[in-house]
Amino acid sequence: MDEVARYNRDRWNALVDANALFTRPYLDLTVAAARQWLASDPIIRDVSGSRVLCLASGGGQQSAIFGRLGARVTVLDLAEGQLERDRLAARHHGYPVQTEAGDLRDLGRFAEGSFDLVWQGYSLNFVPDAPGVFAEVARVLRAGGVYRFSCANPFTAGITERDWNGDGYLLRRSYVEGEEISYSDQEWVYRRSGREGEPIQPPREYRHGLGTLVNGLIENGLAIRRLSESVDIHPDPQATPGTWDHFVSVAPPWLTFWTTRLG
Repeated sequence: MDEVARYNRDRWNALVDANALFTRPYLDLTVAAARQWLASDPIIRDVSGSRVLCLASGGGQQSAIFGRLGARVTVLDLAEGQLERDRLAARHHGYPVQTEAGDLRDLGRFAEGSFDLVWQGYSLNFVPDAPGVFAEVARVLRAGGVYRFSCANPFTAGITERDWNGDGYLLRRSYVEGEEISYSDQEWVYRRSGREGEPIQPPREYRHGLGTLVNGLIENGLAIRRLSESVDIHPDPQATPGTWDHFVSVAPPWLTFWTTRLG
């Protein structure tokens, strides 16, 4: 395990201890709610019986949705605390789940074509080599299978609502591939008040340029089917400048790609 993996593992285990937003398992999830969630996806449809890999997406959230809908779910994540949340959700709802402690950059434990769907939440920017991840995913994804992932919008990476200067949100960093970026967690990520112990390390991310993302997918036989700049954000141009809702209406922070593995 290298220093990048150790940092991410320790940070996410600390976030689990703080009950951060993305570590809370969906224990109240109904089948109807899981179906409604999936119905909002523009590409992914019926997953019953599908082999699904939740890649660096522990926490008992997406695995619960897919498990409740009859998928055969595997979760790979560095943080044991996150994996325990996936096992907790599976026990609670009564579906099987396979949990694997590991690095998203190394999927060697899985055979070629092992999965019909690879679902990766926001984690690609936590490692410096995006095309290397794409190569690993392409190997374990069957021909025609879907790879869905979210990442930082490379043009706004590192900017937050705190960068409001009274007139706009300032671009302060050079657009450099692989640049290391760190910033404070937004207030909605986890509750600070009443929390004991050492401060949680801030996110450490790496910029992946748009050319790196698109060409990395092409070179690994992953055809782009759809791209969204608005998944999981709620922009409000009328909100107070310097707030999250106003910020995301000016500088969308994330991109979501849907791709298909070519035969």
